[in-house]
Amino acid sequence: MSNQEDLLKTLIGHAKEYGFVFQSSEIYDGLSATYDYGPYGVELKNNIRRYWWEAMTKLNENIVGIDSAIFMHPTVWKASGHVDAFNDPLIDNKDSKKRYRADVLLEDHMAKYADKITKEIEKAKKKFGDDFDETQFRATNPNVKRSQDRIDAVEGRMKAVLEANDLEGVRQLIVDEEIKCPVSGTANWTEVRQFNLMFATELGSVSGESSTIYLRPETAQGIFVNFLNVQKSARMKLPFGIAQTGKAFRNEIVARQFIFRMREFEQMEMQFFIKPGTELEWYNTWKEKRMAWHRALGLPLENYRFHDHIKLAHYANAACDIEFKFPMGFKELEGIHSRTDFDLKQHEEFSGKKLRYFDTETNESYVPYVVETSIGLDRMFLAVLSGAYEEEKLENGEERVVLRIPAPLAPVKIAVLPLIKKDGLPEKARAIIDTLKLSHNCQYDDKDSIGKRYRRQDAIGTPYCITVDHDSLTDDKVTIRDRDTMQQERVAISELGSIVSGKVDMRGLLRKL
Repeated sequence: MSNQEDLLKTLIGHAKEYGFVFQSSEIYDGLSATYDYGPYGVELKNNIRRYWWEAMTKLNENIVGIDSAIFMHPTVWKASGHVDAFNDPLIDNKDSKKRYRADVLLEDHMAKYADKITKEIEKAKKKFGDDFDETQFRATNPNVKRSQDRIDAVEGRMKAVLEANDLEGVRQLIVDEEIKCPVSGTANWTEVRQFNLMFATELGSVSGESSTIYLRPETAQGIFVNFLNVQKSARMKLPFGIAQTGKAFRNEIVARQFIFRMREFEQMEMQFFIKPGTELEWYNTWKEKRMAWHRALGLPLENYRFHDHIKLAHYANAACDIEFKFPMGFKELEGIHSRTDFDLKQHEEFSGKKLRYFDTETNESYVPYVVETSIGLDRMFLAVLSGAYEEEKLENGEERVVLRIPAPLAPVKIAVLPLIKKDGLPEKARAIIDTLKLSHNCQYDDKDSIGKRYRRQDAIGTPYCITVDHDSLTDDKVTIRDRDTMQQERVAISELGSIVSGKVDMRGLLRKL
């Protein structure tokens, strides 16, 4: 088992033990690919959502929000193309009986060559030090060139067969590349088939008289069908955006890797409506804005990269992903897509209603183009968790597990700990919590030794621990401990609010954008 796989297992165990994520319906042996968020998980999730929402709606006057229904008229999904074309290419291994997404098998195969390149570069960096020229090394090193040529060849063929919807060609590429099933180790593959990912249900109480409707597979269509309602009621002028967060549902056959790919998940999407012809300029603007949002969190910068789509959706003229280095390797975290005018035109055609914008400056009416930013909240949660998790060896030889969650996102901001459970210390600690709890999520803890309590707070990512001792009763001072440095200092109780706010306030994050 690789270190990365070990890390994912460790994270899953940590998330359960410390109340972040539980298997859904666990007492009934669980339901695959569905998860529940525990006491600390729901706080972290809410904080991530709030950071996204406020970055979109508070910092941009021309972006407003909506909350559309999960159930929509079934024709919405005909218009959007989901009924006919929302498919994954799936392939089975006959020996292990395991099912895989064919495109993911190929991407994982290319990732192995990319890892070889990374190892060669890291080896050369150590050898040459400051004199190392990575660009020249990539262009001249035979091992790197060989691996890059393999990636380019597979990528080129993959793009061609996927765009042609040539399923036999997809299978042949898997066979030619001698890709084996990770479980059985064999290349005994079935043909590739398409599988529609939408959940269907019935609306109406009498069987036979009801109509089929779908659980939405994305939140974007709720924005498109409300384009005119929002534009007119909020008096928006182009360019403007509509933001939405909410649940979406996909009948993923290959649902695995913890909360990375689930059947019920949450999206945070913003559709930005613009004048035709300006879309590539706005596409690049939103690429940079979204990457800045991620980088402001302070997780390692090398964990992020852009990846241009190999296969563009038929309606897109530019598309890329922001990928994050999860425990399973680099995977999609967020998508930025230039969707042209496809969505609004489709809904015009299927609904018979005009979805146009009247431009008072040019005195013309047209269907706006759209640039989309779409991020999975659950994936972002996993990115924060995996980027923050650290097993740290201390100078005294001890070890601690610490979640270095960006402080504004931390589930608990402050833990107040009376040194002992008597002599008025608990009462003093409670009084401190009363002064802070309206601004910050606080926790009181008086169980076990102070060292064990510190470790517990480190493991859930609490940025500050405040210890109340006997001197606090007379000098109105407490010891404040920083999660990341473990340094402690004596401060006045009256200063706690400003000290803590400086680090944990969401406004500090938003100011970086």
